Parts: sequence; structure tokens; C-alpha cells
Amino acid sequence: MKTAIEFQRVTKAYGSKVVLDGFHWAVEKGAFVTIIGSSGCGKTTALKMVNGLISPDAGDVLVNGESVKSHDLIGLRRNIGYAIQGSVLFPHMTVEQNIAYVPNLLNKRDKARTKAAVEKWMGIVGLDAELKPRYPDELSGGQQQRVGIARALAASPEILLMDEPFGAVDEITRGQLQIELRRIYEQTQITVLFVTHDIAEALNLGTMVLVMDEGKIQQYAPPSELLQAPATPFVKRLVERERQIR
Repeated sequence: MKTAIEFQRVTKAYGSKVVLDGFHWAVEKGAFVTIIGSSGCGKTTALKMVNGLISPDAGDVLVNGESVKSHDLIGLRRNIGYAIQGSVLFPHMTVEQNIAYVPNLLNKRDKARTKAAVEKWMGIVGLDAELKPRYPDELSGGQQQRVGIARALAASPEILLMDEPFGAVDEITRGQLQIELRRIYEQTQITVLFVTHDIAEALNLGTMVLVMDEGKIQQYAPPSELLQAPATPFVKRLVERERQIR
């Protein structure tokens, strides 16, 4: 399998706090990776290094074999979808304009192609076409999150980064969005990195799960392996907590 993303001995500190310490990890193309760990363990920092929002102090991050440092960051980000908690839509733009933002940049004058992309992705994420002229503050939290996912996917990126995207919605909506996201992944087979604090979400969504603690990898394995053979006491505690809930 080809490698989509690779971290090569990456170190990152904020002041005296080291959040990634010799972080060495590779993600296969087409994997859905959920990333879980304690607060401040480096999950979001690692995620933001993939699209160049944060730079490592030492080491390197490669996307499709090329260092992020040598990439044109604007071009890189257009090929990497990014969805975060609360979706952070452009408030002055309609649903249609939000989703069309990146396709418009890529398609230039080809408005028909952009319109087709908007309609396609609204359908895939379960948004009714009548929502196109509405503004974000006219939508429910779940609808806003769906628009955020559609916007992240509308340019057909090879990689999708998601930072606790469902953390601000209720449990029922969250469950629905998880089902939709897994279905989208199975349809597109894009590479997904999905940060979460919820071990159940991590195990249910990921084809692979990365468990982190204090800037280091505790285990990187399929969900079944995590459940059956936790590699460290930290992973064992996470898994046992989930078993008690179930």
C-alpha cells in the first residue's frame, strides 16, 4: 500500500511543554484513522502539521512523499479537506456559497462544474436542496456540521482532516453524522484523519486507531486488536473504560 502521510521523528514544543516527542508514524493511503488520547497529548498538533497550519521544531512531515515544507501551502490545502468542531462556516455566505468556496477557486469560470459539485455533496451528506440560500445562523447544529463536511469534501480532496467535528452536536445527531461519514468514506476511499476524545467513536469509525499519550504513540492498530490486545497500560485503561460503558 502507498503511504499518504508520514511523520519523520517530529518534535514540537510550546514553551517548556513538549507535545510531540520524536513522533514517527505513517498512514497508508485510503485508511480511516481515528486519533485518541488525553488532552494536550498532541492530537490536534499532529493533525495541523499535515496541512501546514503548524510547523515541527524538528523532523519532517511528508504528504504523498513530499515534505510539507517544500509544498506550495495554498495548493496543498486545496487538496486536503479540513473540518473542525462547530464547522466554522463563513457567516456572510449562504450554504451554497460555503460549499462552493474551494471548487470556485479550482474551477475558475466553470460555474456548471462547481454547481454540480455542490449538489452532489449536499445530497451525499443529507442536506435538502432548499437549504442552499440559507445562512449558517438559520441552520441547526447538525445541519451546520453537514455543511462543514460537504465544504471539506466538495473539491474531492485526497485527504480529509477532522478535529472533533461532532463534539458540539447532540448524541442522536452525532450518531447520524457518524453513519453518514462512514458511508462517505466507503464510497470515496479517501484518507481520513479523525481526532476524537470518545473511545467508542474511535473504535466504531476507524479502520485504524492511533492512541497517543504525552506526545508519544501508545498503539496504532485496527480496533479489534486494540480491544483484544492493548499494548500498554494506558491503552488498556481506555479499552476497559469503554467495555464498562457498553
